[in-house]
Amino acid sequence: MRKQWTKGASSIKFEEPVYIQSTASIVGKKEGEGPLKDSFDMICEDPMFGVDTWEAAESSMQKEAASMAIGKAGLKPEDIRIIFAGDLLAQTIASSFGTAGLGIPFYGLYGACSTMGESLSLGAMAIAAGYGEHILCATSSHFGSAEKEFRFPLGYGNQRPFSATWTVTGSGACVLGAQPPASDSSDKVLPLRVGNGCAVITGVTTGKIVDYGLKDSLNMGGCMAPAACDTIYQNLKDFCRKPSDYDYIFTGDLGVVGQKILFDLMEEKNIDIQKQHQDCGLLIFDGETQDTHAGGSGCGCSATVLASHILPKVASGEWKRILFVPTGALLSKVSFNEGDSIPGIAHAVVIEHAEA
Repeated sequence: MRKQWTKGASSIKFEEPVYIQSTASIVGKKEGEGPLKDSFDMICEDPMFGVDTWEAAESSMQKEAASMAIGKAGLKPEDIRIIFAGDLLAQTIASSFGTAGLGIPFYGLYGACSTMGESLSLGAMAIAAGYGEHILCATSSHFGSAEKEFRFPLGYGNQRPFSATWTVTGSGACVLGAQPPASDSSDKVLPLRVGNGCAVITGVTTGKIVDYGLKDSLNMGGCMAPAACDTIYQNLKDFCRKPSDYDYIFTGDLGVVGQKILFDLMEEKNIDIQKQHQDCGLLIFDGETQDTHAGGSGCGCSATVLASHILPKVASGEWKRILFVPTGALLSKVSFNEGDSIPGIAHAVVIEHAEA
């Protein structure tokens, strides 16, 4: 039995690391025109992905990302013990319809845009406890399906305030394992390994639901920043670390507005993370040339940036330790229409470089 230790109030430190064996990232046309365009595994020019509805398009995208990650690890679907996957849609239909054909035991998750952090946390805990040799973590979002679900159908043509973020059309997937990724780099096996270097999960901090009473669904950064602050602070406290102990602290999709609020909230706790902080929603789009207002958002935002940009740099040793903190706004169209506030949540995953 692989051991794991609880740390502080909300964290787990794994005595033996959990290996990230492979990753896959698929994005849409707009994301493929951004600063990370050369990092993604696939850029699809057709936002419908060859099907008839936005929801089916997202399902197709997530299935492709999951299959790609499995293949890059040199595995078959039957080698995967469990899938932890989720999305933004009601009853997580993008994930359930998307991965149904793979025939893998499935746990559907809803953490809003924090879902990749939730899936990696649960996947790492399952591997550490010995409940599976290989576990797949995946999530997705789609601009068209998210606008239809939470705001307005695209044909409505509503104007967006500058605080609004642009839901990323993208899917990211990771295969976790108890052993280092394969060293074989043939055409069919493309593991997350650079020489002898790889990326491992060494700890997690489970987020709490934080609600400051905000109700503006077009200011997701403001709604989620308090949860990001709470989880980052708790991670530093539980692991007895300083911000400088991380090369970078990546939040999921706070954008321009949420980033400023996060800095202010952390300053109230006498902690300055400005040198270490980056936001996936600010990395995936070019704020000067792409009309995305406050930045990117959605489950696929942090997942694709993690898979394409962050993890390869950790595996290569360019970054020794990072904190991945995707952030989520826990609203539904029902709660919003009934005038409820928008609680936030953030889950943190400690990812480090290791020599296999």
